[in-house]
Amino acid sequence: MKKLNWGHGLMIALGCFILFILFLILVFPIGKQNADMISDNYYEEELKYQDVIDAKENAAQLKEVPAYKATAEGMEITFPQSIKVDNNKVEFILFRTEDSNLDIKKELNLENHKFVIPKKVVSLGSYTLKLKWTENKKPYQVDYDILWN
Repeated sequence: MKKLNWGHGLMIALGCFILFILFLILVFPIGKQNADMISDNYYEEELKYQDVIDAKENAAQLKEVPAYKATAEGMEITFPQSIKVDNNKVEFILFRTEDSNLDIKKELNLENHKFVIPKKVVSLGSYTLKLKWTENKKPYQVDYDILWN
């Protein structure tokens, strides 16, 4: 059997170094594939974020806030009688945590202080529900984290 000399040790160290660099180039980026921004217009929305902060502060001062519950028809959102929505227009946004292709954004008319997001448009998973409305031209926003089963 041959003895290892310093030349062999140098070649082994160089080979290990090359394998390490190949690992960093080929394998490491695979874990970074789903690092997309939540929104395509992130920077524009960031500039408008003060409006969102104000709307959330307005909603935090309410005695009662809209509530949601899962029903056989879907996700039912109920507004308290104390909230008088301007023009009965409510906007909701369902942000899907894992896949932005499943996001739902819609403005609709509020009837009898409630509306239902149909079960067929909501797939299983984690969502952030954002409810936006105005009352006396004052904006309000409430966010909920939802796990839809």
